[in-house]
Parts: sequence; C-alpha cells; structure tokens
Amino acid sequence: MIDWFSSIQIAVAILAGVLCLIVGLTGRTPNDYTLGATAVVELLLVVQFVVALIAPAAGNQPRGDLLEFYVYMVSALLLPAAAVFWALIDRTRWSTVILGVACLAIAVMVFRMNEIWLVQNA
Repeated sequence: MIDWFSSIQIAVAILAGVLCLIVGLTGRTPNDYTLGATAVVELLLVVQFVVALIAPAAGNQPRGDLLEFYVYMVSALLLPAAAVFWALIDRTRWSTVILGVACLAIAVMVFRMNEIWLVQNA
C-alpha cells in the first residue's frame, strides 16, 4: 500500500459517505451522484488492490499479516458493489443511506488495511 494514496482513498470514502447519508436522510432515492460517488470509491479500491498485488514484488513488504490484509481487501471490494446492487434493486431513500454507510465502512477498512501494511508488526 502507498500511504498517500490510502489517505486520499479514506478522504474520498468519507466525502462520498457523508454525501450519500445527507442525500438519503433528506428523502431522496439513489441518483447518479450517489451511485457515482460509490463507484469512485470502488474504483479506488480496485487500484489499491492492484498496487497491493504488485508492491511486494517491488520491495514494499507488509509489516502485518498478509492474509488478514487480503481478507479486508476482498471484503472491501465486495461491499460497495453489494450496496450499489441493493440501490439499483430497491429504489428508496434507505438505499441511499446504505450507500453512505458502505462508503464510511470502506474508509474504516482502508484505514485498518493501511495499519496492517505499514504499522503493525507480525
């Protein structure tokens, strides 16, 4: 993982989560902005996944448990996709709130993945 990219990822996930929560709690259904914000969070996760696959070969070894990291990574990759799928099927305001909660959960998961990779000692 790259520290500055993780920070950007956390900030984008928090902004997307707050946007979706505000839109959802004001009674609006999922729209292009909320779904697009969640898609950006997913795209950044995919980039982070590719970086995490290449980083050990480039000498950037994780300090923590690699299995735990990849469990977080795969779970994080599935969460926004599942939230978007839910929002496309159930077009209510609560689907927008779910998008926000998923994005905020991604922010926490990326923070934890960053700790596993850069801080934690095995």
